[in-house]
Amino acid sequence: MTINTQTKPPVTTTRRGDGVAIVTIDRPERRNALNLEVKALIADAIETLTADDAVRVIVLTGAGGYFVAGTDIAEMVEMTPQTHVAKQTGRVFDVLRHCPKIVIAAVEGYALGGGCELALCCDMIVAGEDAAFGQPEIRVGIMPGAGGTQRLIRAIGKYRAMKLMLTGEAVKAPDALAMGLITEVAPKGGALDRALVLAETILKMPPLAVRAIKEVVALGQDVPLETALALERKAFIMLFDSADQVEGMTAFLEKRKPVYRGE
Repeated sequence: MTINTQTKPPVTTTRRGDGVAIVTIDRPERRNALNLEVKALIADAIETLTADDAVRVIVLTGAGGYFVAGTDIAEMVEMTPQTHVAKQTGRVFDVLRHCPKIVIAAVEGYALGGGCELALCCDMIVAGEDAAFGQPEIRVGIMPGAGGTQRLIRAIGKYRAMKLMLTGEAVKAPDALAMGLITEVAPKGGALDRALVLAETILKMPPLAVRAIKEVVALGQDVPLETALALERKAFIMLFDSADQVEGMTAFLEKRKPVYRGE
């Protein structure tokens, strides 16, 4: 008798064939906590999908009722500064941040620590009503180290962010929505379905304009307002050299649905 010892991979990619891909973190025994393997697999999956012209929107989610409960403390406890550099522990966050495609986080359950930071790297966050967000690193002697201190204050402001980081408290999805931390709240268990609806809506939009919006928003967060406005204006004007601009406006005038080609 042959015994199958093959285990299920902790990160899987599903291509739906319509331009949407789903990256699922599936490590139920640790509530999808991030270890080095999972981080590397997520980064590899995002890089692969970035290079795939057939994929325009990526949905990042977790299986088993959790997004990511944090970073695996059992693995981190023995780490040194040199280990973090050698193992590239921040690579997954950089890969997500630089992904030119739209990435939507579909969050159920916990999005804590590295899980919250992972969601903050995405363009939109859809959360089930029981989801919880927080940066509890201070409770184990450290601090957020993958963008939490920077992206969180940009999302919800200094004072709310400081409270979350200095107390380690978590906030439920409705409060996270009120703070501006997430995009919208879905019924419990419905975050992925709602994220896919948003993805399908984005697929109907002109690809060049979608990409330009993401680029300008990302660049504009880190430069003075006047510079950001100049970037926006330049991108806006450049779209008038596209076939999609002609198609979109012509379709509007002719009262029909546009057919965009990304040209």
